[in-house]
Amino acid sequence: MPSIVEAEIRAFGANGDGLVLIDDKPAYIPHAVPGDRMRLRVGDDRHVEVLDLLSPSPERVSPVCALFGQCGGCSMQTTALPALLDWKTALVRHALERAGFRTLPRVTSVQVPPETRRRIDLAFQRQPGRLVLGLHRRHGDVVDMTECHVVHPALLALLDPLRHVLSSLGAVTGGGDLQINLYSSGPDILLSTDSALAPTDRVKLAAFGRDHRIPRISWKSRRRPEQGFEIVAQQGPVFHAFGAVKLCPPPGGFLQATEQSESAIAQAVLDALPSLNRRDPIVELFAGFGTLTVPMAQKGRVLAYEGHFEAISALKSGAIGQRIETTHRDLTRQPLIAKEFAKARVVVLDPPHAGALIQMDHIARSGVEDIVYVSCNPQALQKDSALLQKAGYEVLSVSVIDQFLWSTEVEAVVSFTKSKKRLSRRQT
Repeated sequence: MPSIVEAEIRAFGANGDGLVLIDDKPAYIPHAVPGDRMRLRVGDDRHVEVLDLLSPSPERVSPVCALFGQCGGCSMQTTALPALLDWKTALVRHALERAGFRTLPRVTSVQVPPETRRRIDLAFQRQPGRLVLGLHRRHGDVVDMTECHVVHPALLALLDPLRHVLSSLGAVTGGGDLQINLYSSGPDILLSTDSALAPTDRVKLAAFGRDHRIPRISWKSRRRPEQGFEIVAQQGPVFHAFGAVKLCPPPGGFLQATEQSESAIAQAVLDALPSLNRRDPIVELFAGFGTLTVPMAQKGRVLAYEGHFEAISALKSGAIGQRIETTHRDLTRQPLIAKEFAKARVVVLDPPHAGALIQMDHIARSGVEDIVYVSCNPQALQKDSALLQKAGYEVLSVSVIDQFLWSTEVEAVVSFTKSKKRLSRRQT
């Protein structure tokens, strides 16, 4: 028989749901906040239904978006942003503690403002009489993004005109995907559909680009993504500036979510570097098209490795005259082995979400004195850094950057060292 219980939310689970103990067993409640006290119905199958919020947590707030609970993004808008930053900071600390590090430095943290996200990945779907464009609801269909408190206003303003032009394309027979990056030169669009673009579709997209000052619109097949992209309309140069250096990123290129977070991550990496002269080699792994490479080249000589050919080609073309050497190499299939780090003064890596466990094993065995790791996944950070802990490294600095507001995602920059001199100055 179902039972009625009163319980308090103890903590957040890994997916951001509220954790409650029922008969000493965990259950998870979406949108609940630690400190909430609730009346719950517990079914025979242990399905938990919220009947009433008896007393709210001091950290509970009203969601700012009318789409909250429908749209698949921003699943934690019932929690105050400062409390979310504290939670994300704790996630990173706990990951390092579970990796075996007993002494950690004081963690610095920063949180970006709302309405600053300049990279969005959306889905679209034809429905009777209209086309919806937005994010998928949890395990469901696409929710039309009629408002958003995360996305940069320049990108949000494009969504209505995009609905109109997409609904007019013959290639859009059902659904598709849309990626927009707000580069220094303006919005850059990558469209993916099941059917190929017709000549009339290309004319419409070119007109859309002219009308809305979109420098470049590209397309790729959802059915054959291995064929890569095709530029279908270009109105002007496409570039992203890192200071005085301008690089031309490929369609769909990786870009940090906000301008503020790009700056914060780069500064945290620069602050984590050891003292260098301009000829000292910095080995950078998973370099992308230069988000960290260009700033680091002001400190030393960067040897940048990247597996995505278009990204490393963009970096190579735009970095002429800089202290940057580029190498196209798939570090998942062909990691740098320990002896290849022999001349490295410091290793900097920004691996994908799954981490770089195989590559990290070679780094740990190389004996290089200083390592800077940019993490977008605390679980991967834990696994990767455990190898460094076993190899005798200590954590020198930790910076947490919350660039994905109201979500469970968190970015961190962690530096590791074997230098006793640097460790003696560590702030704990």
